[in-house]
Amino acid sequence: MCGRFILSKPKKIKAKDLRIKQEEVDLLKPRYNVAPSQKVAALLNEDPRHVEAIKWGLIPSWSKDEAIGQRMINARAETLAEKPSFKGLLHKHRCLILADGFYEWAESARGKQPYLIRLKSTEPFTFAGLWSHWTNPKGEEIKTCTIITCAPNALMEKIHNRMPVILDGEARDVWLDPENKEGTALTSLLKPYPDNEMEAYPVSKIVNSPQNDDEACLKPIS
Repeated sequence: MCGRFILSKPKKIKAKDLRIKQEEVDLLKPRYNVAPSQKVAALLNEDPRHVEAIKWGLIPSWSKDEAIGQRMINARAETLAEKPSFKGLLHKHRCLILADGFYEWAESARGKQPYLIRLKSTEPFTFAGLWSHWTNPKGEEIKTCTIITCAPNALMEKIHNRMPVILDGEARDVWLDPENKEGTALTSLLKPYPDNEMEAYPVSKIVNSPQNDDEACLKPIS
């Protein structure tokens, strides 16, 4: 799964590569421990050239209770085209979530050890996601999202049995193109990122609490 991530260097985002305005990138603040139910920076396929802050934890439009979002922070790539909650979104409501690393917890003799996983280049990247509109009892519209996960690459399988899908280059354009609605072509993009381009290292258990959101979260431990 993917339950925490970072966007520690938003100023390194190449606005031109994402075809978004530099002014929107400049407004992003560093985040070192993003948790479910918090707002994330995303590009939605209804307006892919605009950065939007939406809530992490998908609430389907038909849901009566927003608490379901806590259980829908991730969606498995292998079953997107089958699950009623995700099938329609795959065709109509796709998004990219801005990040430059994510945390995962590995079993150890001393309990679960958190690791930070990122690109060796330390450059920002984008997770593949799905998003939805939900209207609360007060009539307020809320946009929410889920991060898609896939089988782990060789690096990640030593830590966890899942990893978030990272898209770059042309795959991002295909994923965000609102005209693309063919399920097989879309799900073919959802595969593990090359392990030789990634790195992982153990970090302090302070990341266990989402209230800790500063650079100390990134510091390697022995």
